[in-house]
Amino acid sequence: MRTQLVGIVNVTRDSFSDGGQYLSSGDAIAHARELYAAGPALVELGPASSHPDAEKVSPQEEIERLAGVIDGLDGIPWGVDSYHPETQRYAAARGATYLNDIQGFPDPRRYGELAGLTCRLVVMHSVQRVGPATRVRTDAGEIWTWIEEFFDERIAALEAAGVARDRLILDPGLGYFLGSTPEPSLTVLGNLSRLKARYGLPVLISPSRKSFLRALTGTDLAAVGPATLAAELHAATQGADYIRTHDPAASADALTVHAALTRASRSSGRRDRRNFTAAG
Repeated sequence: MRTQLVGIVNVTRDSFSDGGQYLSSGDAIAHARELYAAGPALVELGPASSHPDAEKVSPQEEIERLAGVIDGLDGIPWGVDSYHPETQRYAAARGATYLNDIQGFPDPRRYGELAGLTCRLVVMHSVQRVGPATRVRTDAGEIWTWIEEFFDERIAALEAAGVARDRLILDPGLGYFLGSTPEPSLTVLGNLSRLKARYGLPVLISPSRKSFLRALTGTDLAAVGPATLAAELHAATQGADYIRTHDPAASADALTVHAALTRASRSSGRRDRRNFTAAG
């Protein structure tokens, strides 16, 4: 599967990178259209932030933020990022392509309900398990054990309740969802192919503008674009099926050039082998 992009539309007051810019329905719709024109497979609507300092937003307020935006998308495929069951139900009923739950759908009492839906489910791992991200130090050497234990249990439980396996997309988490230092995120990004090999399921990854990139490079939000592109390109080489990004235009260009260079390298390698064989 070719890596597909997901454009982030934060309908929030306090998102870490663009809080307040797209809180009004009109601004969010315009932004969604602009992002989609750059070529992503869909846009993801986020009605609440999930960073450690995020304000609490009720399900009703999330739904109010989403309602006007969904009405104006005019055929643009969209998903929603919320862990509230009420918001998820609303989005599924309105035609969401997927539901993205940072808690990874933790309540088994809902699995029968989820089995009856048609949209896909992004099952995300986080060290917090419940609620938004927090600041906690973790051991990069143990992160894969935690991730595999989480997905082993969660995938099995969802499937046992009737959720079709081909509806699942896995997100191992990054940034504060893995820990307060860069090392756990680097470990995960460097080994995404391991996740793909173990579960054989699509993987979604979201390094865009994350805190660990800013900490690693010593840059601020305004200058973290190149670091984001480097992380996204590496994720693509590791087999990421979906990359969730704030700037799909830049990501699409980077992926296009990378793909062209990869094809040119393979073509040159084939010619070199043919020439060597002929000379021999």
